[in-house]
Amino acid sequence: TRLRTSDSEGGIRARPQISRADFTRLCEKSAAMFSLQAIFGKGDRFYNLLEASAQEAHESVQFLLQMLKSPRESKSLDDLVLTRRKEKKIAAQISEELVRTFVTGLEREDIEALASVLYKIPKAVEKFAERFNLAPPDMRDVDFAPQAEMLEKATAQVLVMVRQLRNIKELEKVKELNDRLQYIEGEADKLMVNLLRDLYGGRYDSLKVVVVKDLYELLEKVIDRCRDAGNVVVQIALKNS
Repeated sequence: TRLRTSDSEGGIRARPQISRADFTRLCEKSAAMFSLQAIFGKGDRFYNLLEASAQEAHESVQFLLQMLKSPRESKSLDDLVLTRRKEKKIAAQISEELVRTFVTGLEREDIEALASVLYKIPKAVEKFAERFNLAPPDMRDVDFAPQAEMLEKATAQVLVMVRQLRNIKELEKVKELNDRLQYIEGEADKLMVNLLRDLYGGRYDSLKVVVVKDLYELLEKVIDRCRDAGNVVVQIALKNS
């Protein structure tokens, strides 16, 4: 049907009017477009969750540093436990979103791999903190702060790399960030060798050597998890470049 309206010269002109069938088709098309936008829009959700996971990993190391500087205070350990719970909750959210989401900005296995390795960072940090608190008082004269500071640098670099996922096609930038992470890992390895050399120097009794070596290895595991996270990000970048 058409509506008849007057023009500026007093004549009659017809103005088209949309039919009910056309209106229905237009609504269905708009609904479909909105649905697709909602599906594809969830890609940001995964970026946000992965960044939150990397942030919790970084904060767990910061709390560890506080604990090593003030070992008698229990607040830092409580903060570590809370960080671990947040990380676990984020990992569960990522798994749920993967089940509910049809289209993801990154491949599902890549999201799962990165979420898994990020989850293991605060897990290893908390395990160290628990063992450290269980150690005899005479173990407290061992300075773990230099290693923890390396961990802080490594987790900060991992956080930057995870944020770079939003611009994942910038492959050279990702490689540059990973090179920095590898450098930090190399410096941490050198520090570990020096610490072990001192540990085996004969100044400590056998029990102390065993306990301290176990704690050193737990901190080294955190660095390894950071390296693994960096490698996953690089692999994602290579796939999407």
